[in-house]
Amino acid sequence: FSVGYSAVALNHVIDFKEKKQEIVKPVSPSELFPSLPIVQGTSKRIKVLTRLTLVVSDPSHCNLLRSTSANIRLYDIIAVFPKTEKLFHIACTTLDVDLVCINVTEKLPFYFRRPPVNMGIDRGIYFELLYTPAIKDSTMRRYTISNAISLMQICKGKNIVISSAAERPLELRGPYDVANLGLLFGLSESEAKAAVSTNCRATMLHGETRKSACGVVYTVKKPRKVEEEETTLPACKKAKTEA
Repeated sequence: FSVGYSAVALNHVIDFKEKKQEIVKPVSPSELFPSLPIVQGTSKRIKVLTRLTLVVSDPSHCNLLRSTSANIRLYDIIAVFPKTEKLFHIACTTLDVDLVCINVTEKLPFYFRRPPVNMGIDRGIYFELLYTPAIKDSTMRRYTISNAISLMQICKGKNIVISSAAERPLELRGPYDVANLGLLFGLSESEAKAAVSTNCRATMLHGETRKSACGVVYTVKKPRKVEEEETTLPACKKAKTEA
């Protein structure tokens, strides 16, 4: 909250390789914080979301997401971390998730392909890149940039979310610093800003749609072109501007 964010997500990770795990109910923010802090520069309290991330290395692990578990519906954001190309394809095309996590700590064992990525974008799924590994270690920094650029060549900067996965406050960076990191990942300036703002909001709305099984609509004001403004001017104003 002190670096300018108005919402954070508490991440519950389930890795099937470690041990047999079950999806439990998310921890309520009231159990962790007596009172939520105020966002810097505003009078609003920070919004705390709950997130579930499943690290899947076998197609059978995806069955947990396909089940109608009551606990799954309690999470605001559902993310999946596929370890193979087949699982990445499944995550983009069939799984009901909000985020697909991209590995940034090692070289990818597969290449991104356009059909599943485009289908994921059409379904409203966003692709998550983490920046904390890039500021921790020089080797992981190379992997982060390399894997990110490989993804950008396919998705063209669309539907990207950059988050921290920080475990300590010192690992956090402000939104403008993260947007600058996005330039290293192959994003344009506008795409990098969207990756820490509007795309994050769209991910939250996608999660609300998944939970409610209804549509969530929000509007964005479209800037008018100069030609359109000139055609809509009254005749008297046109004469003045031309003179």
